[in-house]
Amino acid sequence: MNLGYDKPLYLLPFDHRHSYVKSLFNFAPPLSAQQAVRVCDSKQLIYEGFVAAIEKGVPLPAGGILVDEEFGADILRDARRRGFVTALPTEQSGSEEFEFEYGADFMHHIESFDPTFAKALVRYNVEGDAALNQRQSGRLKQLSEHCRRARRRFMFELLVPATKAQLQRLGGDKDAYDRDLRPMLMQEAIRQLQDAGVEPDVWKVEGLAQRGDCERVVAAARCDGRGTVGCIVLGRGADATQVRHWLATAAAVPGFIGFAVGRTTFWDAVLGWQAQKKSRSEAVQQVATRLLEWVGTFETARLASADAPTRAGHE
Repeated sequence: MNLGYDKPLYLLPFDHRHSYVKSLFNFAPPLSAQQAVRVCDSKQLIYEGFVAAIEKGVPLPAGGILVDEEFGADILRDARRRGFVTALPTEQSGSEEFEFEYGADFMHHIESFDPTFAKALVRYNVEGDAALNQRQSGRLKQLSEHCRRARRRFMFELLVPATKAQLQRLGGDKDAYDRDLRPMLMQEAIRQLQDAGVEPDVWKVEGLAQRGDCERVVAAARCDGRGTVGCIVLGRGADATQVRHWLATAAAVPGFIGFAVGRTTFWDAVLGWQAQKKSRSEAVQQVATRLLEWVGTFETARLASADAPTRAGHE
């Protein structure tokens, strides 16, 4: 199987576990059986929103879900049966360092669900703890190599949190970090991980405000013969206006094939349902409407960018 994935990919991620259970339900692990059922039901609600969005026009080959085994095993099986793109997280929830959720048994868990993608969420700053980065790279190479052997697609979710020293240099200005420093650190992280033998088919990356930064991230992801590797934008739980800007910016750049926007899609809907302020059907439709909005934003910007050279040639 060749490295890379360059087809459109519109992903609804709801693989959140530790933060999801604590913030939405105020449950503390270990969960009781009744609490676990409640959490599973909420994820079923999100999935119903995804299915409703597919029925309303999200293109089937591009639409997909990212959900965890712990609270979404039945969802993963149903989605695979229906032919949806599926992604399964491999990381231990709530851990700052990448560790396998199921330790050395991670391969068995991946193969038992047969997802389109095995996904790893990793916090990686090239100016951070070198020993930490090296430990993570070793585990990630193991996952990458397993995916290649198993002919499984590999999705890498790259988060680049600022170090204390980096923020201090910027006077504590997090917006300046996101704008001026993070894009370069993302590119360097991609190159460093590639050099360590980590080879994702898709990089799931934080949103970028400038087209030039998107182009440079794609160039890093596709360097040295990796010409069909794709990039998708994650939502970071940002407000809808910010998400729309990130999507429109990325969509104009070849190599950005889609997005994975989770909390901004489902959080308010699940919160309203959990608080009994929304009916289940209202919450489901809210999820579907949001997902359809992101698809529309991305595709409109992509088509406008594709048309721009044609219009310019006629002027």
